[in-house]
Amino acid sequence: MRTTGLARAAVRAKPASFVGTFVALLMSALIVAATGTLLMTSLTASVPPERYANAPVVAAADQNEYVVTGTGEDREAEPVPLPDTARVDAGLAAQAAQAPGVADAVADVTFPVRAGDDALTAHGWGSHAFTGSALTSGDAPGAGEVVLDATAADAAGLAVGDTVAMQTAAGQRDFRVAGLAEAGPGDTARTAEAAAGTAWFADTEAPALAGHPGTADAVAVLAEPGTGTGALAASVQEALAGSGAQVLVGDDRGAVEERGLATAKQTLFGIGGSFGGIAAIVAVFTAAGTVALSVSQRAREFALLRAVGATPRQIRRAVATEAVLVAPLAGILGTLPGLGLAHWWFGQLQDRGAIPEGVQLEVSVFPLLAAVAVGLLTALGAGWMAGRRPARTKPGQALSEASVERLRPGKVRTLLGLAALAGGASLTGVSASSTGDDAAGAALGVVMLFMLAVGLLGPLIARVAAGLFGLPLRGAGASASLAAANSRTNARRLASATTPVVLAMAFASTLVFMHSSENHAADEQVRAGITADHVITDPAGLPVDTVERAAGTPGVDGAVGVLSTQVLVPVGSGEFSSLSGAGTQGITGSGAELAQVQDLDVREGDLDRLGEGRIAIDRTLAASAEVGVGDELAMFLPDGTEASPEVVAVYGNGLGLGTVTMDRADLDGHVTSGFDSTLLVSGGSAEALAGLGDVTDASGYATAQNGEAALGAWMNAAMAAVLGGFAAVAAVNTLVMMVLDRRRELGSLRLLGATRLQVLKMLRWEGLLVAAIGVVLGSAIAAATLFPMMQGVTGAAPYVPPLVYGSFVAAAVGLSLAAVAVPGRAVLRRRS
Repeated sequence: MRTTGLARAAVRAKPASFVGTFVALLMSALIVAATGTLLMTSLTASVPPERYANAPVVAAADQNEYVVTGTGEDREAEPVPLPDTARVDAGLAAQAAQAPGVADAVADVTFPVRAGDDALTAHGWGSHAFTGSALTSGDAPGAGEVVLDATAADAAGLAVGDTVAMQTAAGQRDFRVAGLAEAGPGDTARTAEAAAGTAWFADTEAPALAGHPGTADAVAVLAEPGTGTGALAASVQEALAGSGAQVLVGDDRGAVEERGLATAKQTLFGIGGSFGGIAAIVAVFTAAGTVALSVSQRAREFALLRAVGATPRQIRRAVATEAVLVAPLAGILGTLPGLGLAHWWFGQLQDRGAIPEGVQLEVSVFPLLAAVAVGLLTALGAGWMAGRRPARTKPGQALSEASVERLRPGKVRTLLGLAALAGGASLTGVSASSTGDDAAGAALGVVMLFMLAVGLLGPLIARVAAGLFGLPLRGAGASASLAAANSRTNARRLASATTPVVLAMAFASTLVFMHSSENHAADEQVRAGITADHVITDPAGLPVDTVERAAGTPGVDGAVGVLSTQVLVPVGSGEFSSLSGAGTQGITGSGAELAQVQDLDVREGDLDRLGEGRIAIDRTLAASAEVGVGDELAMFLPDGTEASPEVVAVYGNGLGLGTVTMDRADLDGHVTSGFDSTLLVSGGSAEALAGLGDVTDASGYATAQNGEAALGAWMNAAMAAVLGGFAAVAAVNTLVMMVLDRRRELGSLRLLGATRLQVLKMLRWEGLLVAAIGVVLGSAIAAATLFPMMQGVTGAAPYVPPLVYGSFVAAAVGLSLAAVAVPGRAVLRRRS
């Protein structure tokens, strides 16, 4: 008996089972190919230099801080991008200029300035050597002078020799316009959208005006004629040895000028790696279930083969051959829509600003090969597992066993399922007692373990659920009663149908409602925490004298400027160490003045002690970092500078207002923009304050903040759609396979006198039962995940928008009904 011919004959004889297997493996390849491509892009992403395109070598500080775990050979250092630019000593330009082969070395500085109501991007004039900017009139700037481009000069009505008042991080000063220039390609590249022009200052003054005297963003090195890039880089590396500066060439220079690249790589890694890993596990798990269902549906064929003398080895080889016939083609075809999904996903992220325009999607053969290989291994593994029982059965017992469903799952499977269930329950307790990222991390384990338990204990769960949910059906007519009896008797079949629905509900609900809960809690905290009568903002940052001007406005009782940024805080220990990004508000006033315009919901300590070297933090950060009032909190400021301020208060409204509140002076010199982001004003009128910026109230400000969170909401929705969509297709696929496999059963019902309508009603009741069990179990898993996690993250219950949840339920019910009704009609039509 040739197993190859046997496998081909099986495919021809029962195409429905193999089409279902083919679809499941194709979908798993799609998921693996898409997420694998995004993962590969996260590892190779780069942007070509624009500002530094004509500087073959750039020296800059490392723009990452590192989480170090392990020792010796096990030592690992995980990079975490800094929130702002880490800078180098401006004196390194002089050192680099002395290196052999160097024609010039320029300490480059980029910073925002304001001229009246106009926001400008400023540089040191020395950068014109590599950016292509050139004077059109006048002279290069000296001390107390500035060169403007035509856009800035025309907007302010300025000419060479005029005086202009300019606001910088160092304050407001008058500058003489020494000349006008045409901005070159390097100076117009990646210019802030809010900037209305370009200004150049003397190289000796630019760092101080930028707010960080003595330092530069980078050192651009130009080569003498005939000096190659490699030789130049080696020469500069030797000259700057021991300085801590990195010497960069090629596209590595682009990472210095494009700060969003590191964050984009993290985003892509999170989607392709973290989410991709979960999605791949779910895809493999679901595909394996479909393969096992396909094998189990042919139990009679295998029993007959055993009865006529087929050996166990021949049965196993037949199953393996079937996998080899179906899986590779399904995998290859699945990679094509997988690449399409990766392109769409990448493009959407780029359109929403999460990925810089210069980054290209990396299409590599490795994720595609992995997708095909995973499908083949899944089919072989699942087929081998499902084929063991028919292969081991003695020929004399084969036919009798094939006609009766096995009542209990294997002992090993039951023990593993119970272990997963216990693990999920244990992690639920861990999540409930944790806060912040720890709670979110534990919650991920909760949903995975509970889903694994559902998969392993599926037949037992399905039998119990069918008994409970079937009770109301017994009195709903003959069709409903028969559907309940069918589901209870064929628990394995029911488990195969409900598992994908559970997957779809659990993951979609967890991903979507996790974000909706955080947004809802943040929105409530902003609305409750902003007690100011007016909130003033400006896309380019508020002028340095805005607080003073607001305080002098008639009717104003108090005004506090807020600079929004982020710091990195070490949390955890040992292998669980990490750097947590903490949203930070730097305030210009005292703690007492802040209390006039914000209600932080102080739980411990006193805001009156807030000042230089003293901070207040949110309760979740206090718990994660294990600090309290009076302790010092180790942190890295936005540019990577280490600090250990004293904690003087712990508050509860950090999710909406900022996890860390600190004195504005502690951030001076550590941020690129020295302009406040927001001004909170108590008293006065909106009309009187209109000249200071965009004026709104707490409600309007909260609405704007929700708009900024749109990217996170979209990302979660996209992941939920991908995973939920896959699970939905798997559910439909499984249900269709099961209905088509029941031709004989449905035909027998017709022969016994059941009408076509009664049989269809029975199928619809079965579909409703599948949907009900899937929705309830999926919702229960999502609730077990979300409730403890949200208690740790927000301190409140999850927020579930009724319409969104209702749409999930409607989709589950609608798909289940369609998946049984359409093939059912087709089967009965052929039987009529």
